[in-house]
Amino acid sequence: MALLIKNGDIITASERYTADIWCENETITRIDRNIPAPPGAEVIDAKGKFVFPGFIDPHVHIHLPFMGTFAKDTHETASKAALLGGTTTFIEMICPARNDGPMESFELWLGKAQGQSACDFTFHMGVARYDERVEKEMTEIVKRGLSSFKIFLAYKGAFGVSDEELYSILRLAKKLGVITTAHCENADLVLELQKRLLGEGKTGPEWHHESRPPLVEAEGVHHLMTFAKLLDAHMYIVHTSCEEALAEAVRGKMAGVNVWVETLIQYLVTDKTFAERPGFEGAKFVMSPPLRDRRNQEILLNGLRDGLVSTLATDHAPFDFATQKQMGLKDFTKIPNGIPSLEDRINVFYTCGVTRGRLDLHRFVDTASTQAAKLFGLFPRKGTIQPGSDADLVVYDPNYRGTISVKTQAMNVDYNPFEGMAIKGRPSVVTVRGQVAARDGKFVGRIGRGQFLQREPGHF
Repeated sequence: MALLIKNGDIITASERYTADIWCENETITRIDRNIPAPPGAEVIDAKGKFVFPGFIDPHVHIHLPFMGTFAKDTHETASKAALLGGTTTFIEMICPARNDGPMESFELWLGKAQGQSACDFTFHMGVARYDERVEKEMTEIVKRGLSSFKIFLAYKGAFGVSDEELYSILRLAKKLGVITTAHCENADLVLELQKRLLGEGKTGPEWHHESRPPLVEAEGVHHLMTFAKLLDAHMYIVHTSCEEALAEAVRGKMAGVNVWVETLIQYLVTDKTFAERPGFEGAKFVMSPPLRDRRNQEILLNGLRDGLVSTLATDHAPFDFATQKQMGLKDFTKIPNGIPSLEDRINVFYTCGVTRGRLDLHRFVDTASTQAAKLFGLFPRKGTIQPGSDADLVVYDPNYRGTISVKTQAMNVDYNPFEGMAIKGRPSVVTVRGQVAARDGKFVGRIGRGQFLQREPGHF
């Protein structure tokens, strides 16, 4: 069915105007004033509302084996949650262990998503070791439609890579024309700090932060910048949490490194005191890098406003508090890392950023959609509103008022990190390629309609 959205205040990363949007055959085919509604078309009156391009979350975990358990969401529950929050495309991390084959892992993650997601999706391909087989299979995976790698400088012995492997991976990425996303923490420092703290009997979740302080994250970024400079690689630093790490990325950029920075919605509105809550409640807020001192919230939000930080993501990784987080009851290093936030990213960002005058609507769209599309080979199919783009649209009601609660969420996890937070604004209608998938907080789409988005390398 064709779709006509009328009278909306259209907002992109660079433009604002009032017009109608005509969508047919899954794409935007016309933008104009006073487009008449043909018989049989679905018409949505967006008067008094914003119309944004579908939002893109460039960093999520759905199928995620971690510390002997698995993240709780499926692609069905996660895609529903994404759409209710205005996210129409997500990029999932494929995270093979060191002994896993890349192609085998790619097929596993793809198989779990295809036919199960209601929104569009693609992947960053994790690289946990390097040898001839890995090089061959990674090259083939790029031909299959992935144009980004993922590496860990943390989690030694599990996901983490050595310096020799790091050099080879970045050299391959440069050769293939792909961007490499990187988790930056010094793995050896983390291990030594963990051992020291546990040896002193400091076992609670409040000590997680002290095992990976800002300096350890900053050293990881500095380390990566050295390799990226040598190899002229394109780098994307995931989940940047603090001023110290951001400063190292900025220094790298000033030295000529092709580097972009991501931060997370959690870092803008929660802080390290959440992980210090009594009664093991703090385990809900254990993630890596950890939640930081509150002063970093303003620094990161200003970075998003000023362009030092390119994207806002979630690193969505849902683990139940009542069962899975309890694995670390006597040892904080055994708490599954992750904070669920896929569903609430956009509403929290709009509330804490736009309504408080901290960033304008254009930067809001740019950091939550357009930049991710450009960096990861999806633009202009995604991330903007123009003829020829996919009809992924979010009709957003700025007058909505509500409260976030686990009781009403679609995420398949037993808590919400933003519990009780008042929000100002919510998607009224969300479309995926021209079909309505969410309406006023209810999922009305179709599971399995989401497409795997194949991307071309070398778009920089």
